[in-house]
Amino acid sequence: MRPAAAPARTAPTRARTALVALLAALALALLPAVAASAAPSVSTVSAASTSAVSSASAAGDPTVAVSGNEAPKGGEITVSGTGWKAGALLMVLLCGQGTPEKGVVGGTNSCANTDGRAATVDPRGAFSVKLPVVAPPRPCPCVVHVSGVTGQQDVVDAAFTVAGHPTAPLPDNAGDGRLAVLTAARLDGSSGVLTWFGAPPGRTVVLTVGNLGTAPVRDPVFLVGTARGVLAASDEEHQWRGTIKPGQKARIELDVELSAGAHGDYRVSVSYGGKVLAEQPWKVGRPWGVVLFWVLLAVVVPAALFRIGMVLVDRAGGRNRHSVPVPVPADADGPGTTAVLPWFHPGSAPSENSPTTKGLT
Repeated sequence: MRPAAAPARTAPTRARTALVALLAALALALLPAVAASAAPSVSTVSAASTSAVSSASAAGDPTVAVSGNEAPKGGEITVSGTGWKAGALLMVLLCGQGTPEKGVVGGTNSCANTDGRAATVDPRGAFSVKLPVVAPPRPCPCVVHVSGVTGQQDVVDAAFTVAGHPTAPLPDNAGDGRLAVLTAARLDGSSGVLTWFGAPPGRTVVLTVGNLGTAPVRDPVFLVGTARGVLAASDEEHQWRGTIKPGQKARIELDVELSAGAHGDYRVSVSYGGKVLAEQPWKVGRPWGVVLFWVLLAVVVPAALFRIGMVLVDRAGGRNRHSVPVPVPADADGPGTTAVLPWFHPGSAPSENSPTTKGLT
């Protein structure tokens, strides 16, 4: 009876083995489909991440938005912005006597400085801060003034009205503008081949100035001076087109040019309002092409003159060699007179008694 029991135990084992093989084959068949269905999800996530990074990196000019255009004193508004540099520290103020177009007339003296708020730009280039509504020291029109403190120096104003605050028109040319240099000046540009041959050397003075005054500076006129050694500087006026509002900065580029053939140590200065804003040394190389030209000229011209002189002398000598003197009669009208050659004299003719003729007879 035992030999018959062995097949009974073997049949369930074979069945389990076949079931396991069937499940393994089914899993292998479904694995590509599962992987294919999971791939779009991964691609979608990657695309979303890339889109977020692109949106964050494609930030444009900084902007400012206010939760409301008008609010009474004692209230609170939300000031937000986008397009700012990540990590920059901003100062948010409520200022009077200002517009987004003309800025704040009078600078920060027209702002409620004690009630201002600081904001830090997040990695996406945005910020948001609560600002109390207080009475600024100057009448409206008012603005929410956002300026960069560290990391970014842009200034953006958004129109706002403080309900119940006095309103007055903006003063014309109130205060004065005062420019100061914020960064060291530098000279951009280089000399070309023509400068090596004596063309006027030129550069561009680049400096960054800020308006520390209480009024905007429109189309400022700068004096650009060039001096060599102890000689007085020769100034030339350059007008920069644009407006620099109080508290703002601007990049100034002014062209400067020396006279043809200039070389040596020069000093370039930029002045505004009778005050020197910046000075920059400028070492101008010697135009060696001009020196080479004069050296060649000093060698070629004498050589050419020498050759011309030799040709003239040679031609004059040739005419003297080919010319034969013609004897002229002493008296053409006198009878019996014959011309006497200059090398022949009557006493020199041979005679019978001459010692040179004795042997010949």
